[in-house]
Amino acid sequence: MIPFWLRRPFLILRDLFTSRDTPDLDRLAQIDDPEAFVWAILPHAARTFSACIALLPARSALPAAVAYLYCRMLDTYEDLVTDGSARERALSDFAARLASANGTLAAAPKVPAVGQSDNRDRAHLLLVSRADLVDRVFLSFDEPTRRVVRDLVSDMSEGMRWSSATFETQGGVLIGEDQLARYCRNVLGNPVVFGVRLMRLYHGTPPELEPDEREDAMRVGEMVQLANVTRDIEKDLKRGIAYDPALRQDLGRDVRNGASGDPLLAERCRVVRERLLRMALRLAPAYARIVEALRLPRISVARASAVLMLLFTERYFRSCARRVGMRPWDGPEAILAIFLRTIPTSFSPRRADREVARVERAFLSAAGR
Repeated sequence: MIPFWLRRPFLILRDLFTSRDTPDLDRLAQIDDPEAFVWAILPHAARTFSACIALLPARSALPAAVAYLYCRMLDTYEDLVTDGSARERALSDFAARLASANGTLAAAPKVPAVGQSDNRDRAHLLLVSRADLVDRVFLSFDEPTRRVVRDLVSDMSEGMRWSSATFETQGGVLIGEDQLARYCRNVLGNPVVFGVRLMRLYHGTPPELEPDEREDAMRVGEMVQLANVTRDIEKDLKRGIAYDPALRQDLGRDVRNGASGDPLLAERCRVVRERLLRMALRLAPAYARIVEALRLPRISVARASAVLMLLFTERYFRSCARRVGMRPWDGPEAILAIFLRTIPTSFSPRRADREVARVERAFLSAAGR
């Protein structure tokens, strides 16, 4: 097998230029090698996370990929199982199968047939249908690695069940910043905790986080998930979800690309988007602390992976600022420019610190405008 460090550049380039809108589902359905399937399906399950995972050290990249795919399967149950009871049962059963693993795993719960699904949904449904291939990679890990992955899936399942029940009882709307923060922490705070634990595990340091470290991990997850929330406001409204009560009256409306023709609705979306953007930007100081909590050696591609994720997030938030009428700040836009800033941080902690500090200053300045 080709060493991972030689495969990494190919995986990163492929991930960055793969079309998520037109996945080759027939090719993905024909892959029988478990690890090959994990890497082939990952770009269709993880947007910018895919390149960040490929940039991780060889020992942690594959566990991180498997963990992300399991989280995507949970997302698929949450998004595409329309019956509330069936959804919560599927989320619970999926986590339970990992907890009881003893050399084999029970089959993943099936997703009922859904109509009018787009190509991304079809890719996610294919992933669930071929969960046994991902399971075989999971079962190849040592027990400490399995435990870290299991804990993530259990935490994600619990968080998604809370979200499912909350949206259902509140008519599709989250109420208040506390509920929104909890939702974001459930979705991406838990994976950040997982990432810190995984890095520590492979660097020989205790994987468990102190309370303040866990809080910083949750803040980072909240910040990054708010990028997803602000991007998908209109898409989520169409499927009956809103993250602010100000949009309750608009649930179920097709407002993407101005389809509604309602300027008042467009302004409501803009106001909510700007408020959530400022909420995200104020969380920036936690990022530097969580990079420090990774306890990485002086030379580490994991540090570059963390910087890469931050620069991708910064690029989105800068575009979001333009969208809501805020003045954007300077920063790298092109993928090549982002990588040229990222790669040297593998060898220079000081350079990484400067890049993270630059983004933090920009975020806090924009949040206060």
